[in-house]
This record gives sequence, C-alpha cells and structure tokens, in this order.
Amino acid sequence: MQEEVEILLTTYNTKIEYLKQQIESILNQTYQNFKLLISDDASTKKEIKPTLEAYQKQDNRITLYLQEKNLGYNKNFEFLLKQANAKYIMFADHDDIWYPQKVEKSVEKIKKEKVDLVYCNANQINEKGEVIQQNYFTYKNVPLIHGKHKLAIARCIGIGCSQIITNEVKDKMIPFTDKVIAHDWLASFVANEGKGIAYIEEPLFGYRLHNTNVFGGRSLSQNLARWKEENGNAYQAYLKYRKEKVIDKAYLDGAKMCLQYATDQENRRILEDMIKYYESLEKSKYINFHIIKYFKFLAGKNLLKKMIKEIMIFHIPVLGYLIYRK
Repeated sequence: MQEEVEILLTTYNTKIEYLKQQIESILNQTYQNFKLLISDDASTKKEIKPTLEAYQKQDNRITLYLQEKNLGYNKNFEFLLKQANAKYIMFADHDDIWYPQKVEKSVEKIKKEKVDLVYCNANQINEKGEVIQQNYFTYKNVPLIHGKHKLAIARCIGIGCSQIITNEVKDKMIPFTDKVIAHDWLASFVANEGKGIAYIEEPLFGYRLHNTNVFGGRSLSQNLARWKEENGNAYQAYLKYRKEKVIDKAYLDGAKMCLQYATDQENRRILEDMIKYYESLEKSKYINFHIIKYFKFLAGKNLLKKMIKEIMIFHIPVLGYLIYRK
C-alpha cells in the first residue's frame, strides 16, 4: 500500500500559465496517493483565485487555503507545514514542472535509505519550459550528501522544491523561530541531526528561471550584474554586496537559524565557531588570512568551482572586486 504524501504548494501572483503547468504536472504523477495543499498568499492578480478554486473542484486531492493578508514566503510555507500530517511531505514551487515520477522515485528513495530527507536533481528551464541546463547539481555545485555530513550544518542541501521530508522533520521545524530564513535549509539541517540525508542524481523536475526570480538559480555573474545596475561599481558597493547578499544572506543568517534549532551539542559548538568566522570576514576589507576555517566548514565533494568563487569573495575581496567592476 502506498503511504500518503502531502505536497505543499505556495502561490503568489504567479503567471497563470506557469501555475497551470505546475498543478497539472503534480496531478499527473505516477504516484497517486497524495494530497496537494495549496496556500495562496493574498495574490492581487484576479485570475489566481478562480483558477485555484476550479482545480479544487476538479480534484478532491486538492485542499485550498486563501490567505486574507500576505504572510510572506517563509510564513506561508510554515502555515502549510502546520496543516500537514502525512508520513512524507514535499515542497513545491508555483512555477516549476514536475516530471511524472518525481513523487514515486522520491518516496522509493527515502524508504530505501531510511533517512529523514531526500533531494533530487533538476533541469533548469526557461520561461518557455525549454531546458537550458541539464544537470542542476553540476551547474550550481550542489553538495552531494549521503547520511550525515558537516556540510548540512554550513550549507543549504538541496532546494526546497527538490526535497521530500519525513513527518518527524516537520514536527521539529515548526513553529518557525524569528531567525528562519529558508525552510529548505532548515529542513536539511534538522534531517542531518536526525536520520540523515540522501540524494537522487536523476533530474526529476524542471526548475524554472525567469525574470522575477529574486536569487533562485541565477549564477554569481548574473546576480552581480543586477546589483551593479542598482548600486554602481565602486569598491564600497562591492563590499556591501559581499556583506549583505553573500556573507549575511547566504551564510551568517543561515548559521544563526540553525543554532536556534540545534539539539546536538557538538553542532552547537560548530555553529558558534562558524558565526564568529563569518563575522570576522565582514570586518576584513581587502584580505582575510583565516582560510583554514573555510576548509573546516565549507569544503566538500562536488564543490570545487563554488569553493574557488567563495574563497575569492571571502578571503581576497580586492581580487573579487577586479572581476566585479568589469
């Protein structure tokens, strides 16, 4: 007998064609014993509500929640997590396309490996649904974790829409604390403190990249170009980007979040040391010599290209600026 899976889909002012493609791709999964929980975060686009209501009437596996006021991305996912009760839970973005066996293969893997979280590979797709990168793991240097690993303390392991988690992970995630910045990073950290993590190398969905992505699957050069357009190419603008968008947003804030959830004393010690390391990086404007700390916390398999970029940004910011200002 198939265990029930609950798929959590948050929506907010998405393009209606993206939304329809995503919902259809979920409803057409080979694995049938699932519920689709949708929470719309007070969208202002008039076509969103009737479209979602039509899908709910069409398929009794759909439960729809219409928020009266905008909760924000994380709080909307927290709301759905609080509604979920199934043994296995999956996250879904409103603009991707799931391949038919995504749920089936995710459930098979998490049961076989007896872990708390499994994340899968993806194809990067454009606005038209065309594949522009065939292997998200390689393209974005995603850490490859099997079991438990230090990298699941220091990094986000697998984007949320690639994950399946156990109900035990969900219970430990909620309620969200004030430091939660990313539900997917939190899920992987909690799973790492539990029964561990596994991954699927096969791409099981199309991860859409489009003009409204805030950070998403964009490359470093794309994100730098956006920042430079708004803030200029002076060295102070680069240092601001390094602090706010790289060290704070992608590392320091994540470490502070994980520290609030850590139950393992050794993990707490690691996180406290990690936070001191990140804070020291922010104080160095031209070069930072504490590179051993980088390898202690952030080095790992499948990460060579990412590591080269990070070391340059973290420890030789003046060199990073020479590339930034071009």
